[in-house]
Amino acid sequence: MAYQADGCLCGALRFSVSAQPLWVTACFCRFCQRTTGTQGIVEPIFDIETFAMNQGEPARYDHVSEGSGKEIHVHFCKTCATKTHLTFERWPDRLGVYAGAFDDPGWFDFTPENSKFIFLDCATRGTLVPAGFKTYAEHAAKADGTPLEPQVFDHVLHVR
Repeated sequence: MAYQADGCLCGALRFSVSAQPLWVTACFCRFCQRTTGTQGIVEPIFDIETFAMNQGEPARYDHVSEGSGKEIHVHFCKTCATKTHLTFERWPDRLGVYAGAFDDPGWFDFTPENSKFIFLDCATRGTLVPAGFKTYAEHAAKADGTPLEPQVFDHVLHVR
């Protein structure tokens, strides 16, 4: 399965993925808030080999994560500045796509079985988290990769 994505506003960048995401992260950290200009990001994560740039060459901004101390690479259009995807020093075999860059930003499953909400301690007032999803105050794992225990709510969580 190949899914063509609308890489940027001006059409200079086009990319595709050839698989379903490994998982989906909804992140509310300050980095994701700043990079999107919104309350956070919905970011499907893929094996890097399932991603292909089909048109154009993105520019890249390198940012050191406050949480991990590792670089996050933000890929974006040089012309219209649309962010398309992220690569990570911490996970060199993974890639995250800004969900809004897809022609259909809801084409992938976003369920309690394959998704998590992270950095809820940074979430803005009014953020809603559906019942049944794994949630974390910050990262879902320690810097060494050890998974942390999630909290799962049996009701919609409304950040106040």
